[in-house]
Amino acid sequence: MKCLFCQGEMKKGETPFHIDRRGIHITLDAVPSWVCMQCGEPYFEETEVDAIQDLIESVDEKSDALAKSA
Repeated sequence: MKCLFCQGEMKKGETPFHIDRRGIHITLDAVPSWVCMQCGEPYFEETEVDAIQDLIESVDEKSDALAKSA
């Protein structure tokens, strides 16, 4: 597998993921990914993308419920 940015070699590894959403900061320290050995760009497989999206949706729902109760 080649990196889309630099064409470097990709290897299985882990990478951090961070997102700020609606005033909430989500940080995952070690998400399984493909990491470019040349530029460090990470790529996530569908399983990890789905899990991250599920986590974000859950946080959105919880934060909406919290805001409505205020």
